[in-house]
Amino acid sequence: MVSAKPIYVLLGKSLNPGRANVFWWRPLSRQAVLVVDMLKDFIKPGFIPPERASETIKAISRLLKRARARGVPVVYVCDSHLPDDGEFRLWPRHAVRGTEGAEVVEELKPQEGDYVVRKRRYSGFYGTDLDLLLRELGVDTVVIVGVATHICVLHTAADAYFRGYRVVVPRDCVNAPSDEDNEWGLRYMERMYGALVKGSEELEI
Repeated sequence: MVSAKPIYVLLGKSLNPGRANVFWWRPLSRQAVLVVDMLKDFIKPGFIPPERASETIKAISRLLKRARARGVPVVYVCDSHLPDDGEFRLWPRHAVRGTEGAEVVEELKPQEGDYVVRKRRYSGFYGTDLDLLLRELGVDTVVIVGVATHICVLHTAADAYFRGYRVVVPRDCVNAPSDEDNEWGLRYMERMYGALVKGSEELEI
């Protein structure tokens, strides 16, 4: 099901310093929501501060309710590491496959009809069938929510952009350990991938 009212994404703008910036907008059609790494190992004290995590969970929950009501596919993109995963040379052990820490937080558990894609690296596309799934669903626009804005959300957005998807990032539905990391990630995705970055309540989904 396509959203009753299309949302719009910024495709480009004039960079001619002698003229006012000109923006081109294009309607979005078939969307999917990608829920990135909303896992117990990430949403705990020590990584995402509790007060930040709480507000993000509430915003994502509201967005998912709207998406499911309109038949928009919801895809959970989750870290699922091997016990000796190479990523642990850089990061502490986290989201090891089969452990409680690799589970989605209770407030956002997948529901019947949702999809789950497991990954071992930052990007939801790397070494997974996410691209195949989205194309089978006829998706051309990904609405990316979750954590961390400047790591897994950003790298998933990058690979989505490189594969021709339009990227939307609801700013209240992503988070990072610090305001600096969060804002840097949002600005980068907006500038480098043409991502539409707005509050979730401003999006027609």
